[in-house]
Amino acid sequence: MKKIMTLLFCLCLFQFSSNAQFGKLKNAAKKAEAKLKNTGSSLSSDEIGKGLKEALNVGVGDATDFLSTENGYLNSQYKILLPEEAQKVIKKVKRVPGFENADEKMTKLLNAAAEKAASKAKPIFINSIKQMTINDAIDILMGEKNAATQYLNKTTRKQLFTEFIPVVQESLDEVNARTYWTKIAKAYNRVSFGKKVNTELDQHVTNKALDGMFSLVEVKELDIRKNKSARSSDLLTKVFARQDK
Repeated sequence: MKKIMTLLFCLCLFQFSSNAQFGKLKNAAKKAEAKLKNTGSSLSSDEIGKGLKEALNVGVGDATDFLSTENGYLNSQYKILLPEEAQKVIKKVKRVPGFENADEKMTKLLNAAAEKAASKAKPIFINSIKQMTINDAIDILMGEKNAATQYLNKTTRKQLFTEFIPVVQESLDEVNARTYWTKIAKAYNRVSFGKKVNTELDQHVTNKALDGMFSLVEVKELDIRKNKSARSSDLLTKVFARQDK
């Protein structure tokens, strides 16, 4: 009898939880529909959701593909420069024979590492886009011109940083950036009578790589919002038509 009562209690608890969850989903749907009515949009919430996800997939796909190519960062406005402390070090080391082009070489190595890491970003972005709710999509469509980028930054930046760090570290080693930086640091420490240098490059490269990536995603977002020819499907054309008014 005790087991039966326990089972009945669990079933009731499950039913209550299910009803509560259904209630939350129903309320979310009502809020989404209310937002649409307030904007006077003829679009359905489903169309907006699918359209925003498609636009974000296009934007992040273009951005990650571009930056992950050879010289994607290096030959663009998203070029990663050395941290300020490292620039001071190299300025002094350039006087040492064999290190005349240290700044150019080191910058190229840092960007090469970022390019190798960039290819890891796309699946993280796509997973975040899949989790987007209808309310998120409506807020993005009706929000600022970079609302989609802000959403991605908020929902993916921490995970991207965690994923990027080991890849950047591996990439720095793969392009011999750490080895070369060690040589620069040793050369600097030989000619400097001040504090010994030990600049950390991993986090600097990772943060700058992510900054560049989100900046390019923002450019792609703005293009879809403002440029009709950038809307590569009928759904994108329909969803972003209100941007043309």
